Amino acid sequence: MSVPGAISDLDKNRALAEWLEWQLRQVRGRIRELEIKEQQEARARERARAERLWKIQPQRGGSTALLHRGGCSLYSARFGFISREDAVIALDEPGIEPCQICNPQSGLQSSR
Repeated sequence: MSVPGAISDLDKNRALAEWLEWQLRQVRGRIRELEIKEQQEARARERARAERLWKIQPQRGGSTALLHRGGCSLYSARFGFISREDAVIALDEPGIEPCQICNPQSGLQSSR
């Protein structure tokens, strides 16, 4: 026998299902936020790593090979970064010049 004004078990379970679905949407939204944050942090770590390294743009079609800072956008390289010591050696090579935009030698001058 149902009590007048009482909520039925069916209505209670529907309300519970709606609340759980709302809660699930909230959790999924938070997961998306955290994934975006994690991706941004990974990109920032990669940029910071690249800034501590150098890269050489190979000589092509009569152009001079160029030494770039790892983060220079004029020449993109996902791999093939070189260490500071190798960059110092590269600058001493006759066929390699420093990039005029990123000025890679500025990070090497203290050891020269």
